[in-house]
Amino acid sequence: MYIAVCDDQLEELNEIFALLQLWQTENNTILRVRTFRSAVELVDAAQREHFTLYLLDVIMPGMDGLEAAREIRSFDTAADIVFLTSSPGFAYESYGVNALDYLLKPIRRNLLFPLLDRLMLREQRPQDGLTVKNGNSLFRIPFSQLTYVEINNRHLYFNLTNGQVREVPGRMRDYEKPLLARPEFTRIHRSYIINMFQIEELTPSSVRTFTGRTLPVSRLIYPQVQKEYMNLLFSEGEAGE
Repeated sequence: MYIAVCDDQLEELNEIFALLQLWQTENNTILRVRTFRSAVELVDAAQREHFTLYLLDVIMPGMDGLEAAREIRSFDTAADIVFLTSSPGFAYESYGVNALDYLLKPIRRNLLFPLLDRLMLREQRPQDGLTVKNGNSLFRIPFSQLTYVEINNRHLYFNLTNGQVREVPGRMRDYEKPLLARPEFTRIHRSYIINMFQIEELTPSSVRTFTGRTLPVSRLIYPQVQKEYMNLLFSEGEAGE
């Protein structure tokens, strides 16, 4: 894990860093950790580096933790965000940036360690994903990291949340069954299947993804796409309550 910790209070920042060191010692593993006392500095670094976990203090001068999380989500939808707060009432606001959790201050090992244990187990477990064949080789794409699939001239382009594109020869029907069997994937056009969790904006003629791509939506398909998208968002909202 590559962890960014941001807290304007030096004493609290040092305490969290010490806990992270203790956890990695007890688990015989290695964590990469960077600390920040400014949310602005954190966001600037996050645009150049690939953090897997953000531990963000909520109340900070200037840009606060929630503002920083919104900025991070504009270019990184995959990383986990955990807020550090003195108020349990903040939980509702954290849903707006798809936060993994929030921890109440003062941060102690009985709060932080179970979270790190859970994330380590998740990293060690094979992710649910799509196995793609390219010649004699196979590679795995986690569903959570797939933004959309495009077919063009008998080549498939698997566009990932980190901006990478995997190109393989093939047909859409070779992969559409396992994709469309999942509630988050839908066909928006004969050439595109999209992960609806990666839709930033949906209109009758197009979608814009969090990665900044604009894709066409078939006029005939749009009513069904809109229905599926709203159902997905509604179900996620219920799960978060």
